[in-house]
Amino acid sequence: MALLPGHAEPPGREPGVGGRGGGAARARHVIINVGGCRVRLAWAALARCPLARLERLRACRGHDELLRVCDDYDVSRDEFFFDRSPCAFRAIVALLRAGKLRLLRGPCALAFRDELAYWGIDEARLERCCLRRLRRREEEAAEARAGPGAHEAQESPARALGPGRLERGRRRLRDVVDNPHSGLAGKLFACVSVAFVAVTAVGLCLSTMPDIRAEEERGECSAKCRNLFVLETVCVAWFSFEFLLRSLQAESKCAFLRTPLNIIDILALLPFYVSLLVGLAAGPAGSKLLERAGLVLRLLRALRVLYVMRLARHSLGLRSLGLTVRRCAREFGLLLLFLCVAMALFAPLVHLAERELGARRDFSSVPASYWWAVISMTTVGYGDMVPRSLPGQVVALSSILSGILLMAFPVTSIFHTFSRSYSELKEQQQRAASPEPALQDDSTREDSTRSGSASAEDCSQGPEGGDSVGSTRGAAGP
Repeated sequence: MALLPGHAEPPGREPGVGGRGGGAARARHVIINVGGCRVRLAWAALARCPLARLERLRACRGHDELLRVCDDYDVSRDEFFFDRSPCAFRAIVALLRAGKLRLLRGPCALAFRDELAYWGIDEARLERCCLRRLRRREEEAAEARAGPGAHEAQESPARALGPGRLERGRRRLRDVVDNPHSGLAGKLFACVSVAFVAVTAVGLCLSTMPDIRAEEERGECSAKCRNLFVLETVCVAWFSFEFLLRSLQAESKCAFLRTPLNIIDILALLPFYVSLLVGLAAGPAGSKLLERAGLVLRLLRALRVLYVMRLARHSLGLRSLGLTVRRCAREFGLLLLFLCVAMALFAPLVHLAERELGARRDFSSVPASYWWAVISMTTVGYGDMVPRSLPGQVVALSSILSGILLMAFPVTSIFHTFSRSYSELKEQQQRAASPEPALQDDSTREDSTRSGSASAEDCSQGPEGGDSVGSTRGAAGP
């Protein structure tokens, strides 16, 4: 068994590192070697070290216990080796020296969190700005895991060893349907899909023309109405075919149906099939049934505007907008809170100023003044309700200035989130278009990080030279 510092030597052996006599002088400090970054620590200071793993190192009594804490050790030099990230450990050393733990810009925030868990450091020791950055990165990672392609990234071992013919076909289908940059087939599929969305939008606009609406109310069907129905049928058939292809290439059907864009597809396709089934069930003598279901069918047909949301599959800007809305739910709630508080303040004031002190009767009640407060604070100003008295104009000026200021506060955070979301999605799109260069860039970045960490100065030159953390602070306690 190797002799550990601070323990009594076994009988029959000469005084060693942790023995009595002359070895006690050398046992006052130990070296922690993490990937080439060497730090000298006072052996007594390990008992009060904020790194729980190093604190456990002092309590080890044997070879097996020691190897459960570190990866290797050298008794002759009192050096313990840990096969962990030296870049992250240099940031952790700052906790021992200055009592402050900061998240560096270079390493991944999630990898740094794993390093903290390995060394037994509570995340609450991070500075507030760094902790916010870590929490934001965790939220982004959770969104990526819950995304539409998250289940596809978790491949089974059998599939990873050698995909079969079915899996290869599913991957090709996935590239054609979801990745327009995969090749000519993907680009053609995306162009056809966008064209059908545009045709559907034009058909929806034409179906609201007064002459066609009059024919529908009279129960007639002219050639124009019949052509619009054929056009809608063709578009719905294509959208149904596209939805079927997407469901076939999905590995988890439940996760596929929970995706927001797929839910929108179902809601957009549902009105056509419901109207068709109701018409077939009613038959030629079911006019009363159609009259009763007329309002419901018209409401369902209004859901056809959701076809426009299908453009988000092929538009990077629309996907960035949706991602920003998900990430900025708190900011949007804060914006709504500011608006409601200011509206509850200025609506009674303008009602009092105009109703009691002015001659105008537009502000008949406080609820009616709420509408004026909303359009004034958002600087829309329809002009349907205008304060005429001097006190009312002062209240109007205050509400407009307050609206500009209150709405500007959350908008700044929303803008930065949109910019970050757009950059992330653009990088993902570039990696999907050219996976091999992306992998090379990642490997090059890792090599540069490793070389930079290896070429950095050691925290200590050896067990005898250089300043030690324990000696500079006297103790490595928190």
